[in-house]
Amino acid sequence: MFQPTAEPQALDAYSTVVTGVADRLIPSVASLRVRRQFGPGRTAEGTGSAVVISPDGYLLTSAHVVADASAGTAEFADGTNAPLEVVGRDPLSDLAVVRVPESGLDTLDLGNADRLRVGQLVVAVGSPNGLAHSVTAGVVSALGRSFATRSGEHSRMVENVIQTDAALNPGNSGGALADASARLVGVNTAVAGVGLGLAVPINPTTLHIVSELIREGRVRRAYLGLAGGPRRLTPGAARTEGHDWGLEIVEVVGQSPAASAGLRPRDVLLEMDGIAIQGPGDLQRLMTGERIGRPLPARILRDGRETTVTVTPAELKD
Repeated sequence: MFQPTAEPQALDAYSTVVTGVADRLIPSVASLRVRRQFGPGRTAEGTGSAVVISPDGYLLTSAHVVADASAGTAEFADGTNAPLEVVGRDPLSDLAVVRVPESGLDTLDLGNADRLRVGQLVVAVGSPNGLAHSVTAGVVSALGRSFATRSGEHSRMVENVIQTDAALNPGNSGGALADASARLVGVNTAVAGVGLGLAVPINPTTLHIVSELIREGRVRRAYLGLAGGPRRLTPGAARTEGHDWGLEIVEVVGQSPAASAGLRPRDVLLEMDGIAIQGPGDLQRLMTGERIGRPLPARILRDGRETTVTVTPAELKD
């Protein structure tokens, strides 16, 4: 039976975890000030946060924090101020890497957001409203959320986003979201409403994006030129495929790789490159740089009959 005397002990344990994580995070989170140039003589300044990911000066932040940056500085908890340069931005994942001319920086251990559970304690550190190195705590209030991003004419859903009730405000973007072991599990990116914040997860997919940004300064993505949505398969087709859904094509862009392959609206995409397609997310995850220019077999249902076409993705351009 629950004893009232256990409440102070529980609060003490909670405080111990949060203060321990905060002590670990604060030296590894920088406050960013970014200046943007808007025509001759017109500038604006914005703030955000960034997380140290390597001792030699690489920091991870949100792409929108450093968008159109002409100059900027990173301020660390020990008072160090350093100029930053943007190494690479990927608006379609809302991730960016910047670098400062510093060495021996404190880095955080990287976690895996795919292992998070709803209700798990998380701690956020950032610079809300310019208040550097502020700490908030809460729980993972939901998993598997998504939000839309855009770059030029193209849009993309960032998937498996973490929702938390740890207080986030403008300026928290780019800051750290960590678990109770002080492992980085997310990059705070958006305020979804009162008491709700969103963070891009740290997992194998996003770590691949970060590696490309450091290596290439950008992320190469494949492009097919089609739009569609989930379509429930007939019972017979579902038994054959081993899953209940496919991707129904509703639009094919003219002169696109999809059009060249002969794909057309009302086709139902079942599989591409040997991987089952049950919705837009499955197809989006396939559109990686290594598939650009590579002929891919695609199994589809057309007028109730299964057929296979070959589609060769092009590179997605802004």
